[in-house]
Amino acid sequence: MDRIDRKILNLMQRDASRTNVDMADEVGLSPSTCLRRVQRLHKSGIIERIVAILNPVKAQRLIKAMVTVELKLHGEQHMRRFLDTAVTQEAVSHAYAVTGATDVVLMLRLKDMEEFDALCDDLFRDQNNVARFFTMIVIRTAKEETAIQL
Repeated sequence: MDRIDRKILNLMQRDASRTNVDMADEVGLSPSTCLRRVQRLHKSGIIERIVAILNPVKAQRLIKAMVTVELKLHGEQHMRRFLDTAVTQEAVSHAYAVTGATDVVLMLRLKDMEEFDALCDDLFRDQNNVARFFTMIVIRTAKEETAIQL
């Protein structure tokens, strides 16, 4: 990956809906050369996927929360079982197995507290191996970035 590839990737991370012609002009390439580079970046796996980032308010996902989860039983199979259940929940936007006192961190986008209550029933009852969980409701977002700095 060279300097031009990094420029292309930074442009795409800011706005992937730009036309190839606009992007090529910005990085100083012909449109066909720029397109080949983008295709190569896709094929190599550097570009994993291209998505639309929605406005959470307009998508009616008004509440953002983080939940830390401590499991009763540890080990890969127990962690995997819990994560497999967590990722099926619509409100779970991110699910991480982590190090330290906490086993799992979940990021949620919720419609309302009723949805959170139902999620608690589905994820945190005894048969899902949860010792305890702590919920933090986000009251202000200082930074939320999807781009990876290159």
